Amino acid sequence: MTSPGSGAAAHAPRDVRLTVNGHEYRIRAEPRTLLADAIRDHAGLTGTHIGCDSTSCGACTVLLDGRAVKSCTMFAVQAEGSQIRTVESLSPGSGALHPLQQAFEDEFAFQCGYCTPGMLMSGLALCERPTPPDRDEIRRALAGNLCRCTGYLPIVEAIAKAAGLAAPEESR
Repeated sequence: MTSPGSGAAAHAPRDVRLTVNGHEYRIRAEPRTLLADAIRDHAGLTGTHIGCDSTSCGACTVLLDGRAVKSCTMFAVQAEGSQIRTVESLSPGSGALHPLQQAFEDEFAFQCGYCTPGMLMSGLALCERPTPPDRDEIRRALAGNLCRCTGYLPIVEAIAKAAGLAAPEESR
């Protein structure tokens, strides 16, 4: 006996409307299509990296209605009706860097760059809060993002700089 929703019909591709960086994408996807795959494969936005498929690394972090989420363990259909922002939204072709990107450059908060999109998006969620985060909040927010090059201190300082915090804690 089969349960309702089981069988081929439950797994059949369906139309999904995603709003990514202010643009609407209508894609045809299976219900099991991950948001990260939809962003990369259907919307063509490859800045969202996939590093682990298990929420361990955070390279796939995007903003969903302003909240940092890991897109490798969320289904595209779950994001319907939400506003999705990817790392591409930070510098939409104007040539100028977003203040957070500029802070990453100033603080040399990137090394190989693989984790950088996820770190930027996690940092952006913090920077867009009504009150700036302190460094402990930044560290806690980044706990789900891995930098295999161990560049954490410059990343924390870059987010603190972009969030408007004063000098690094060593000079406080």
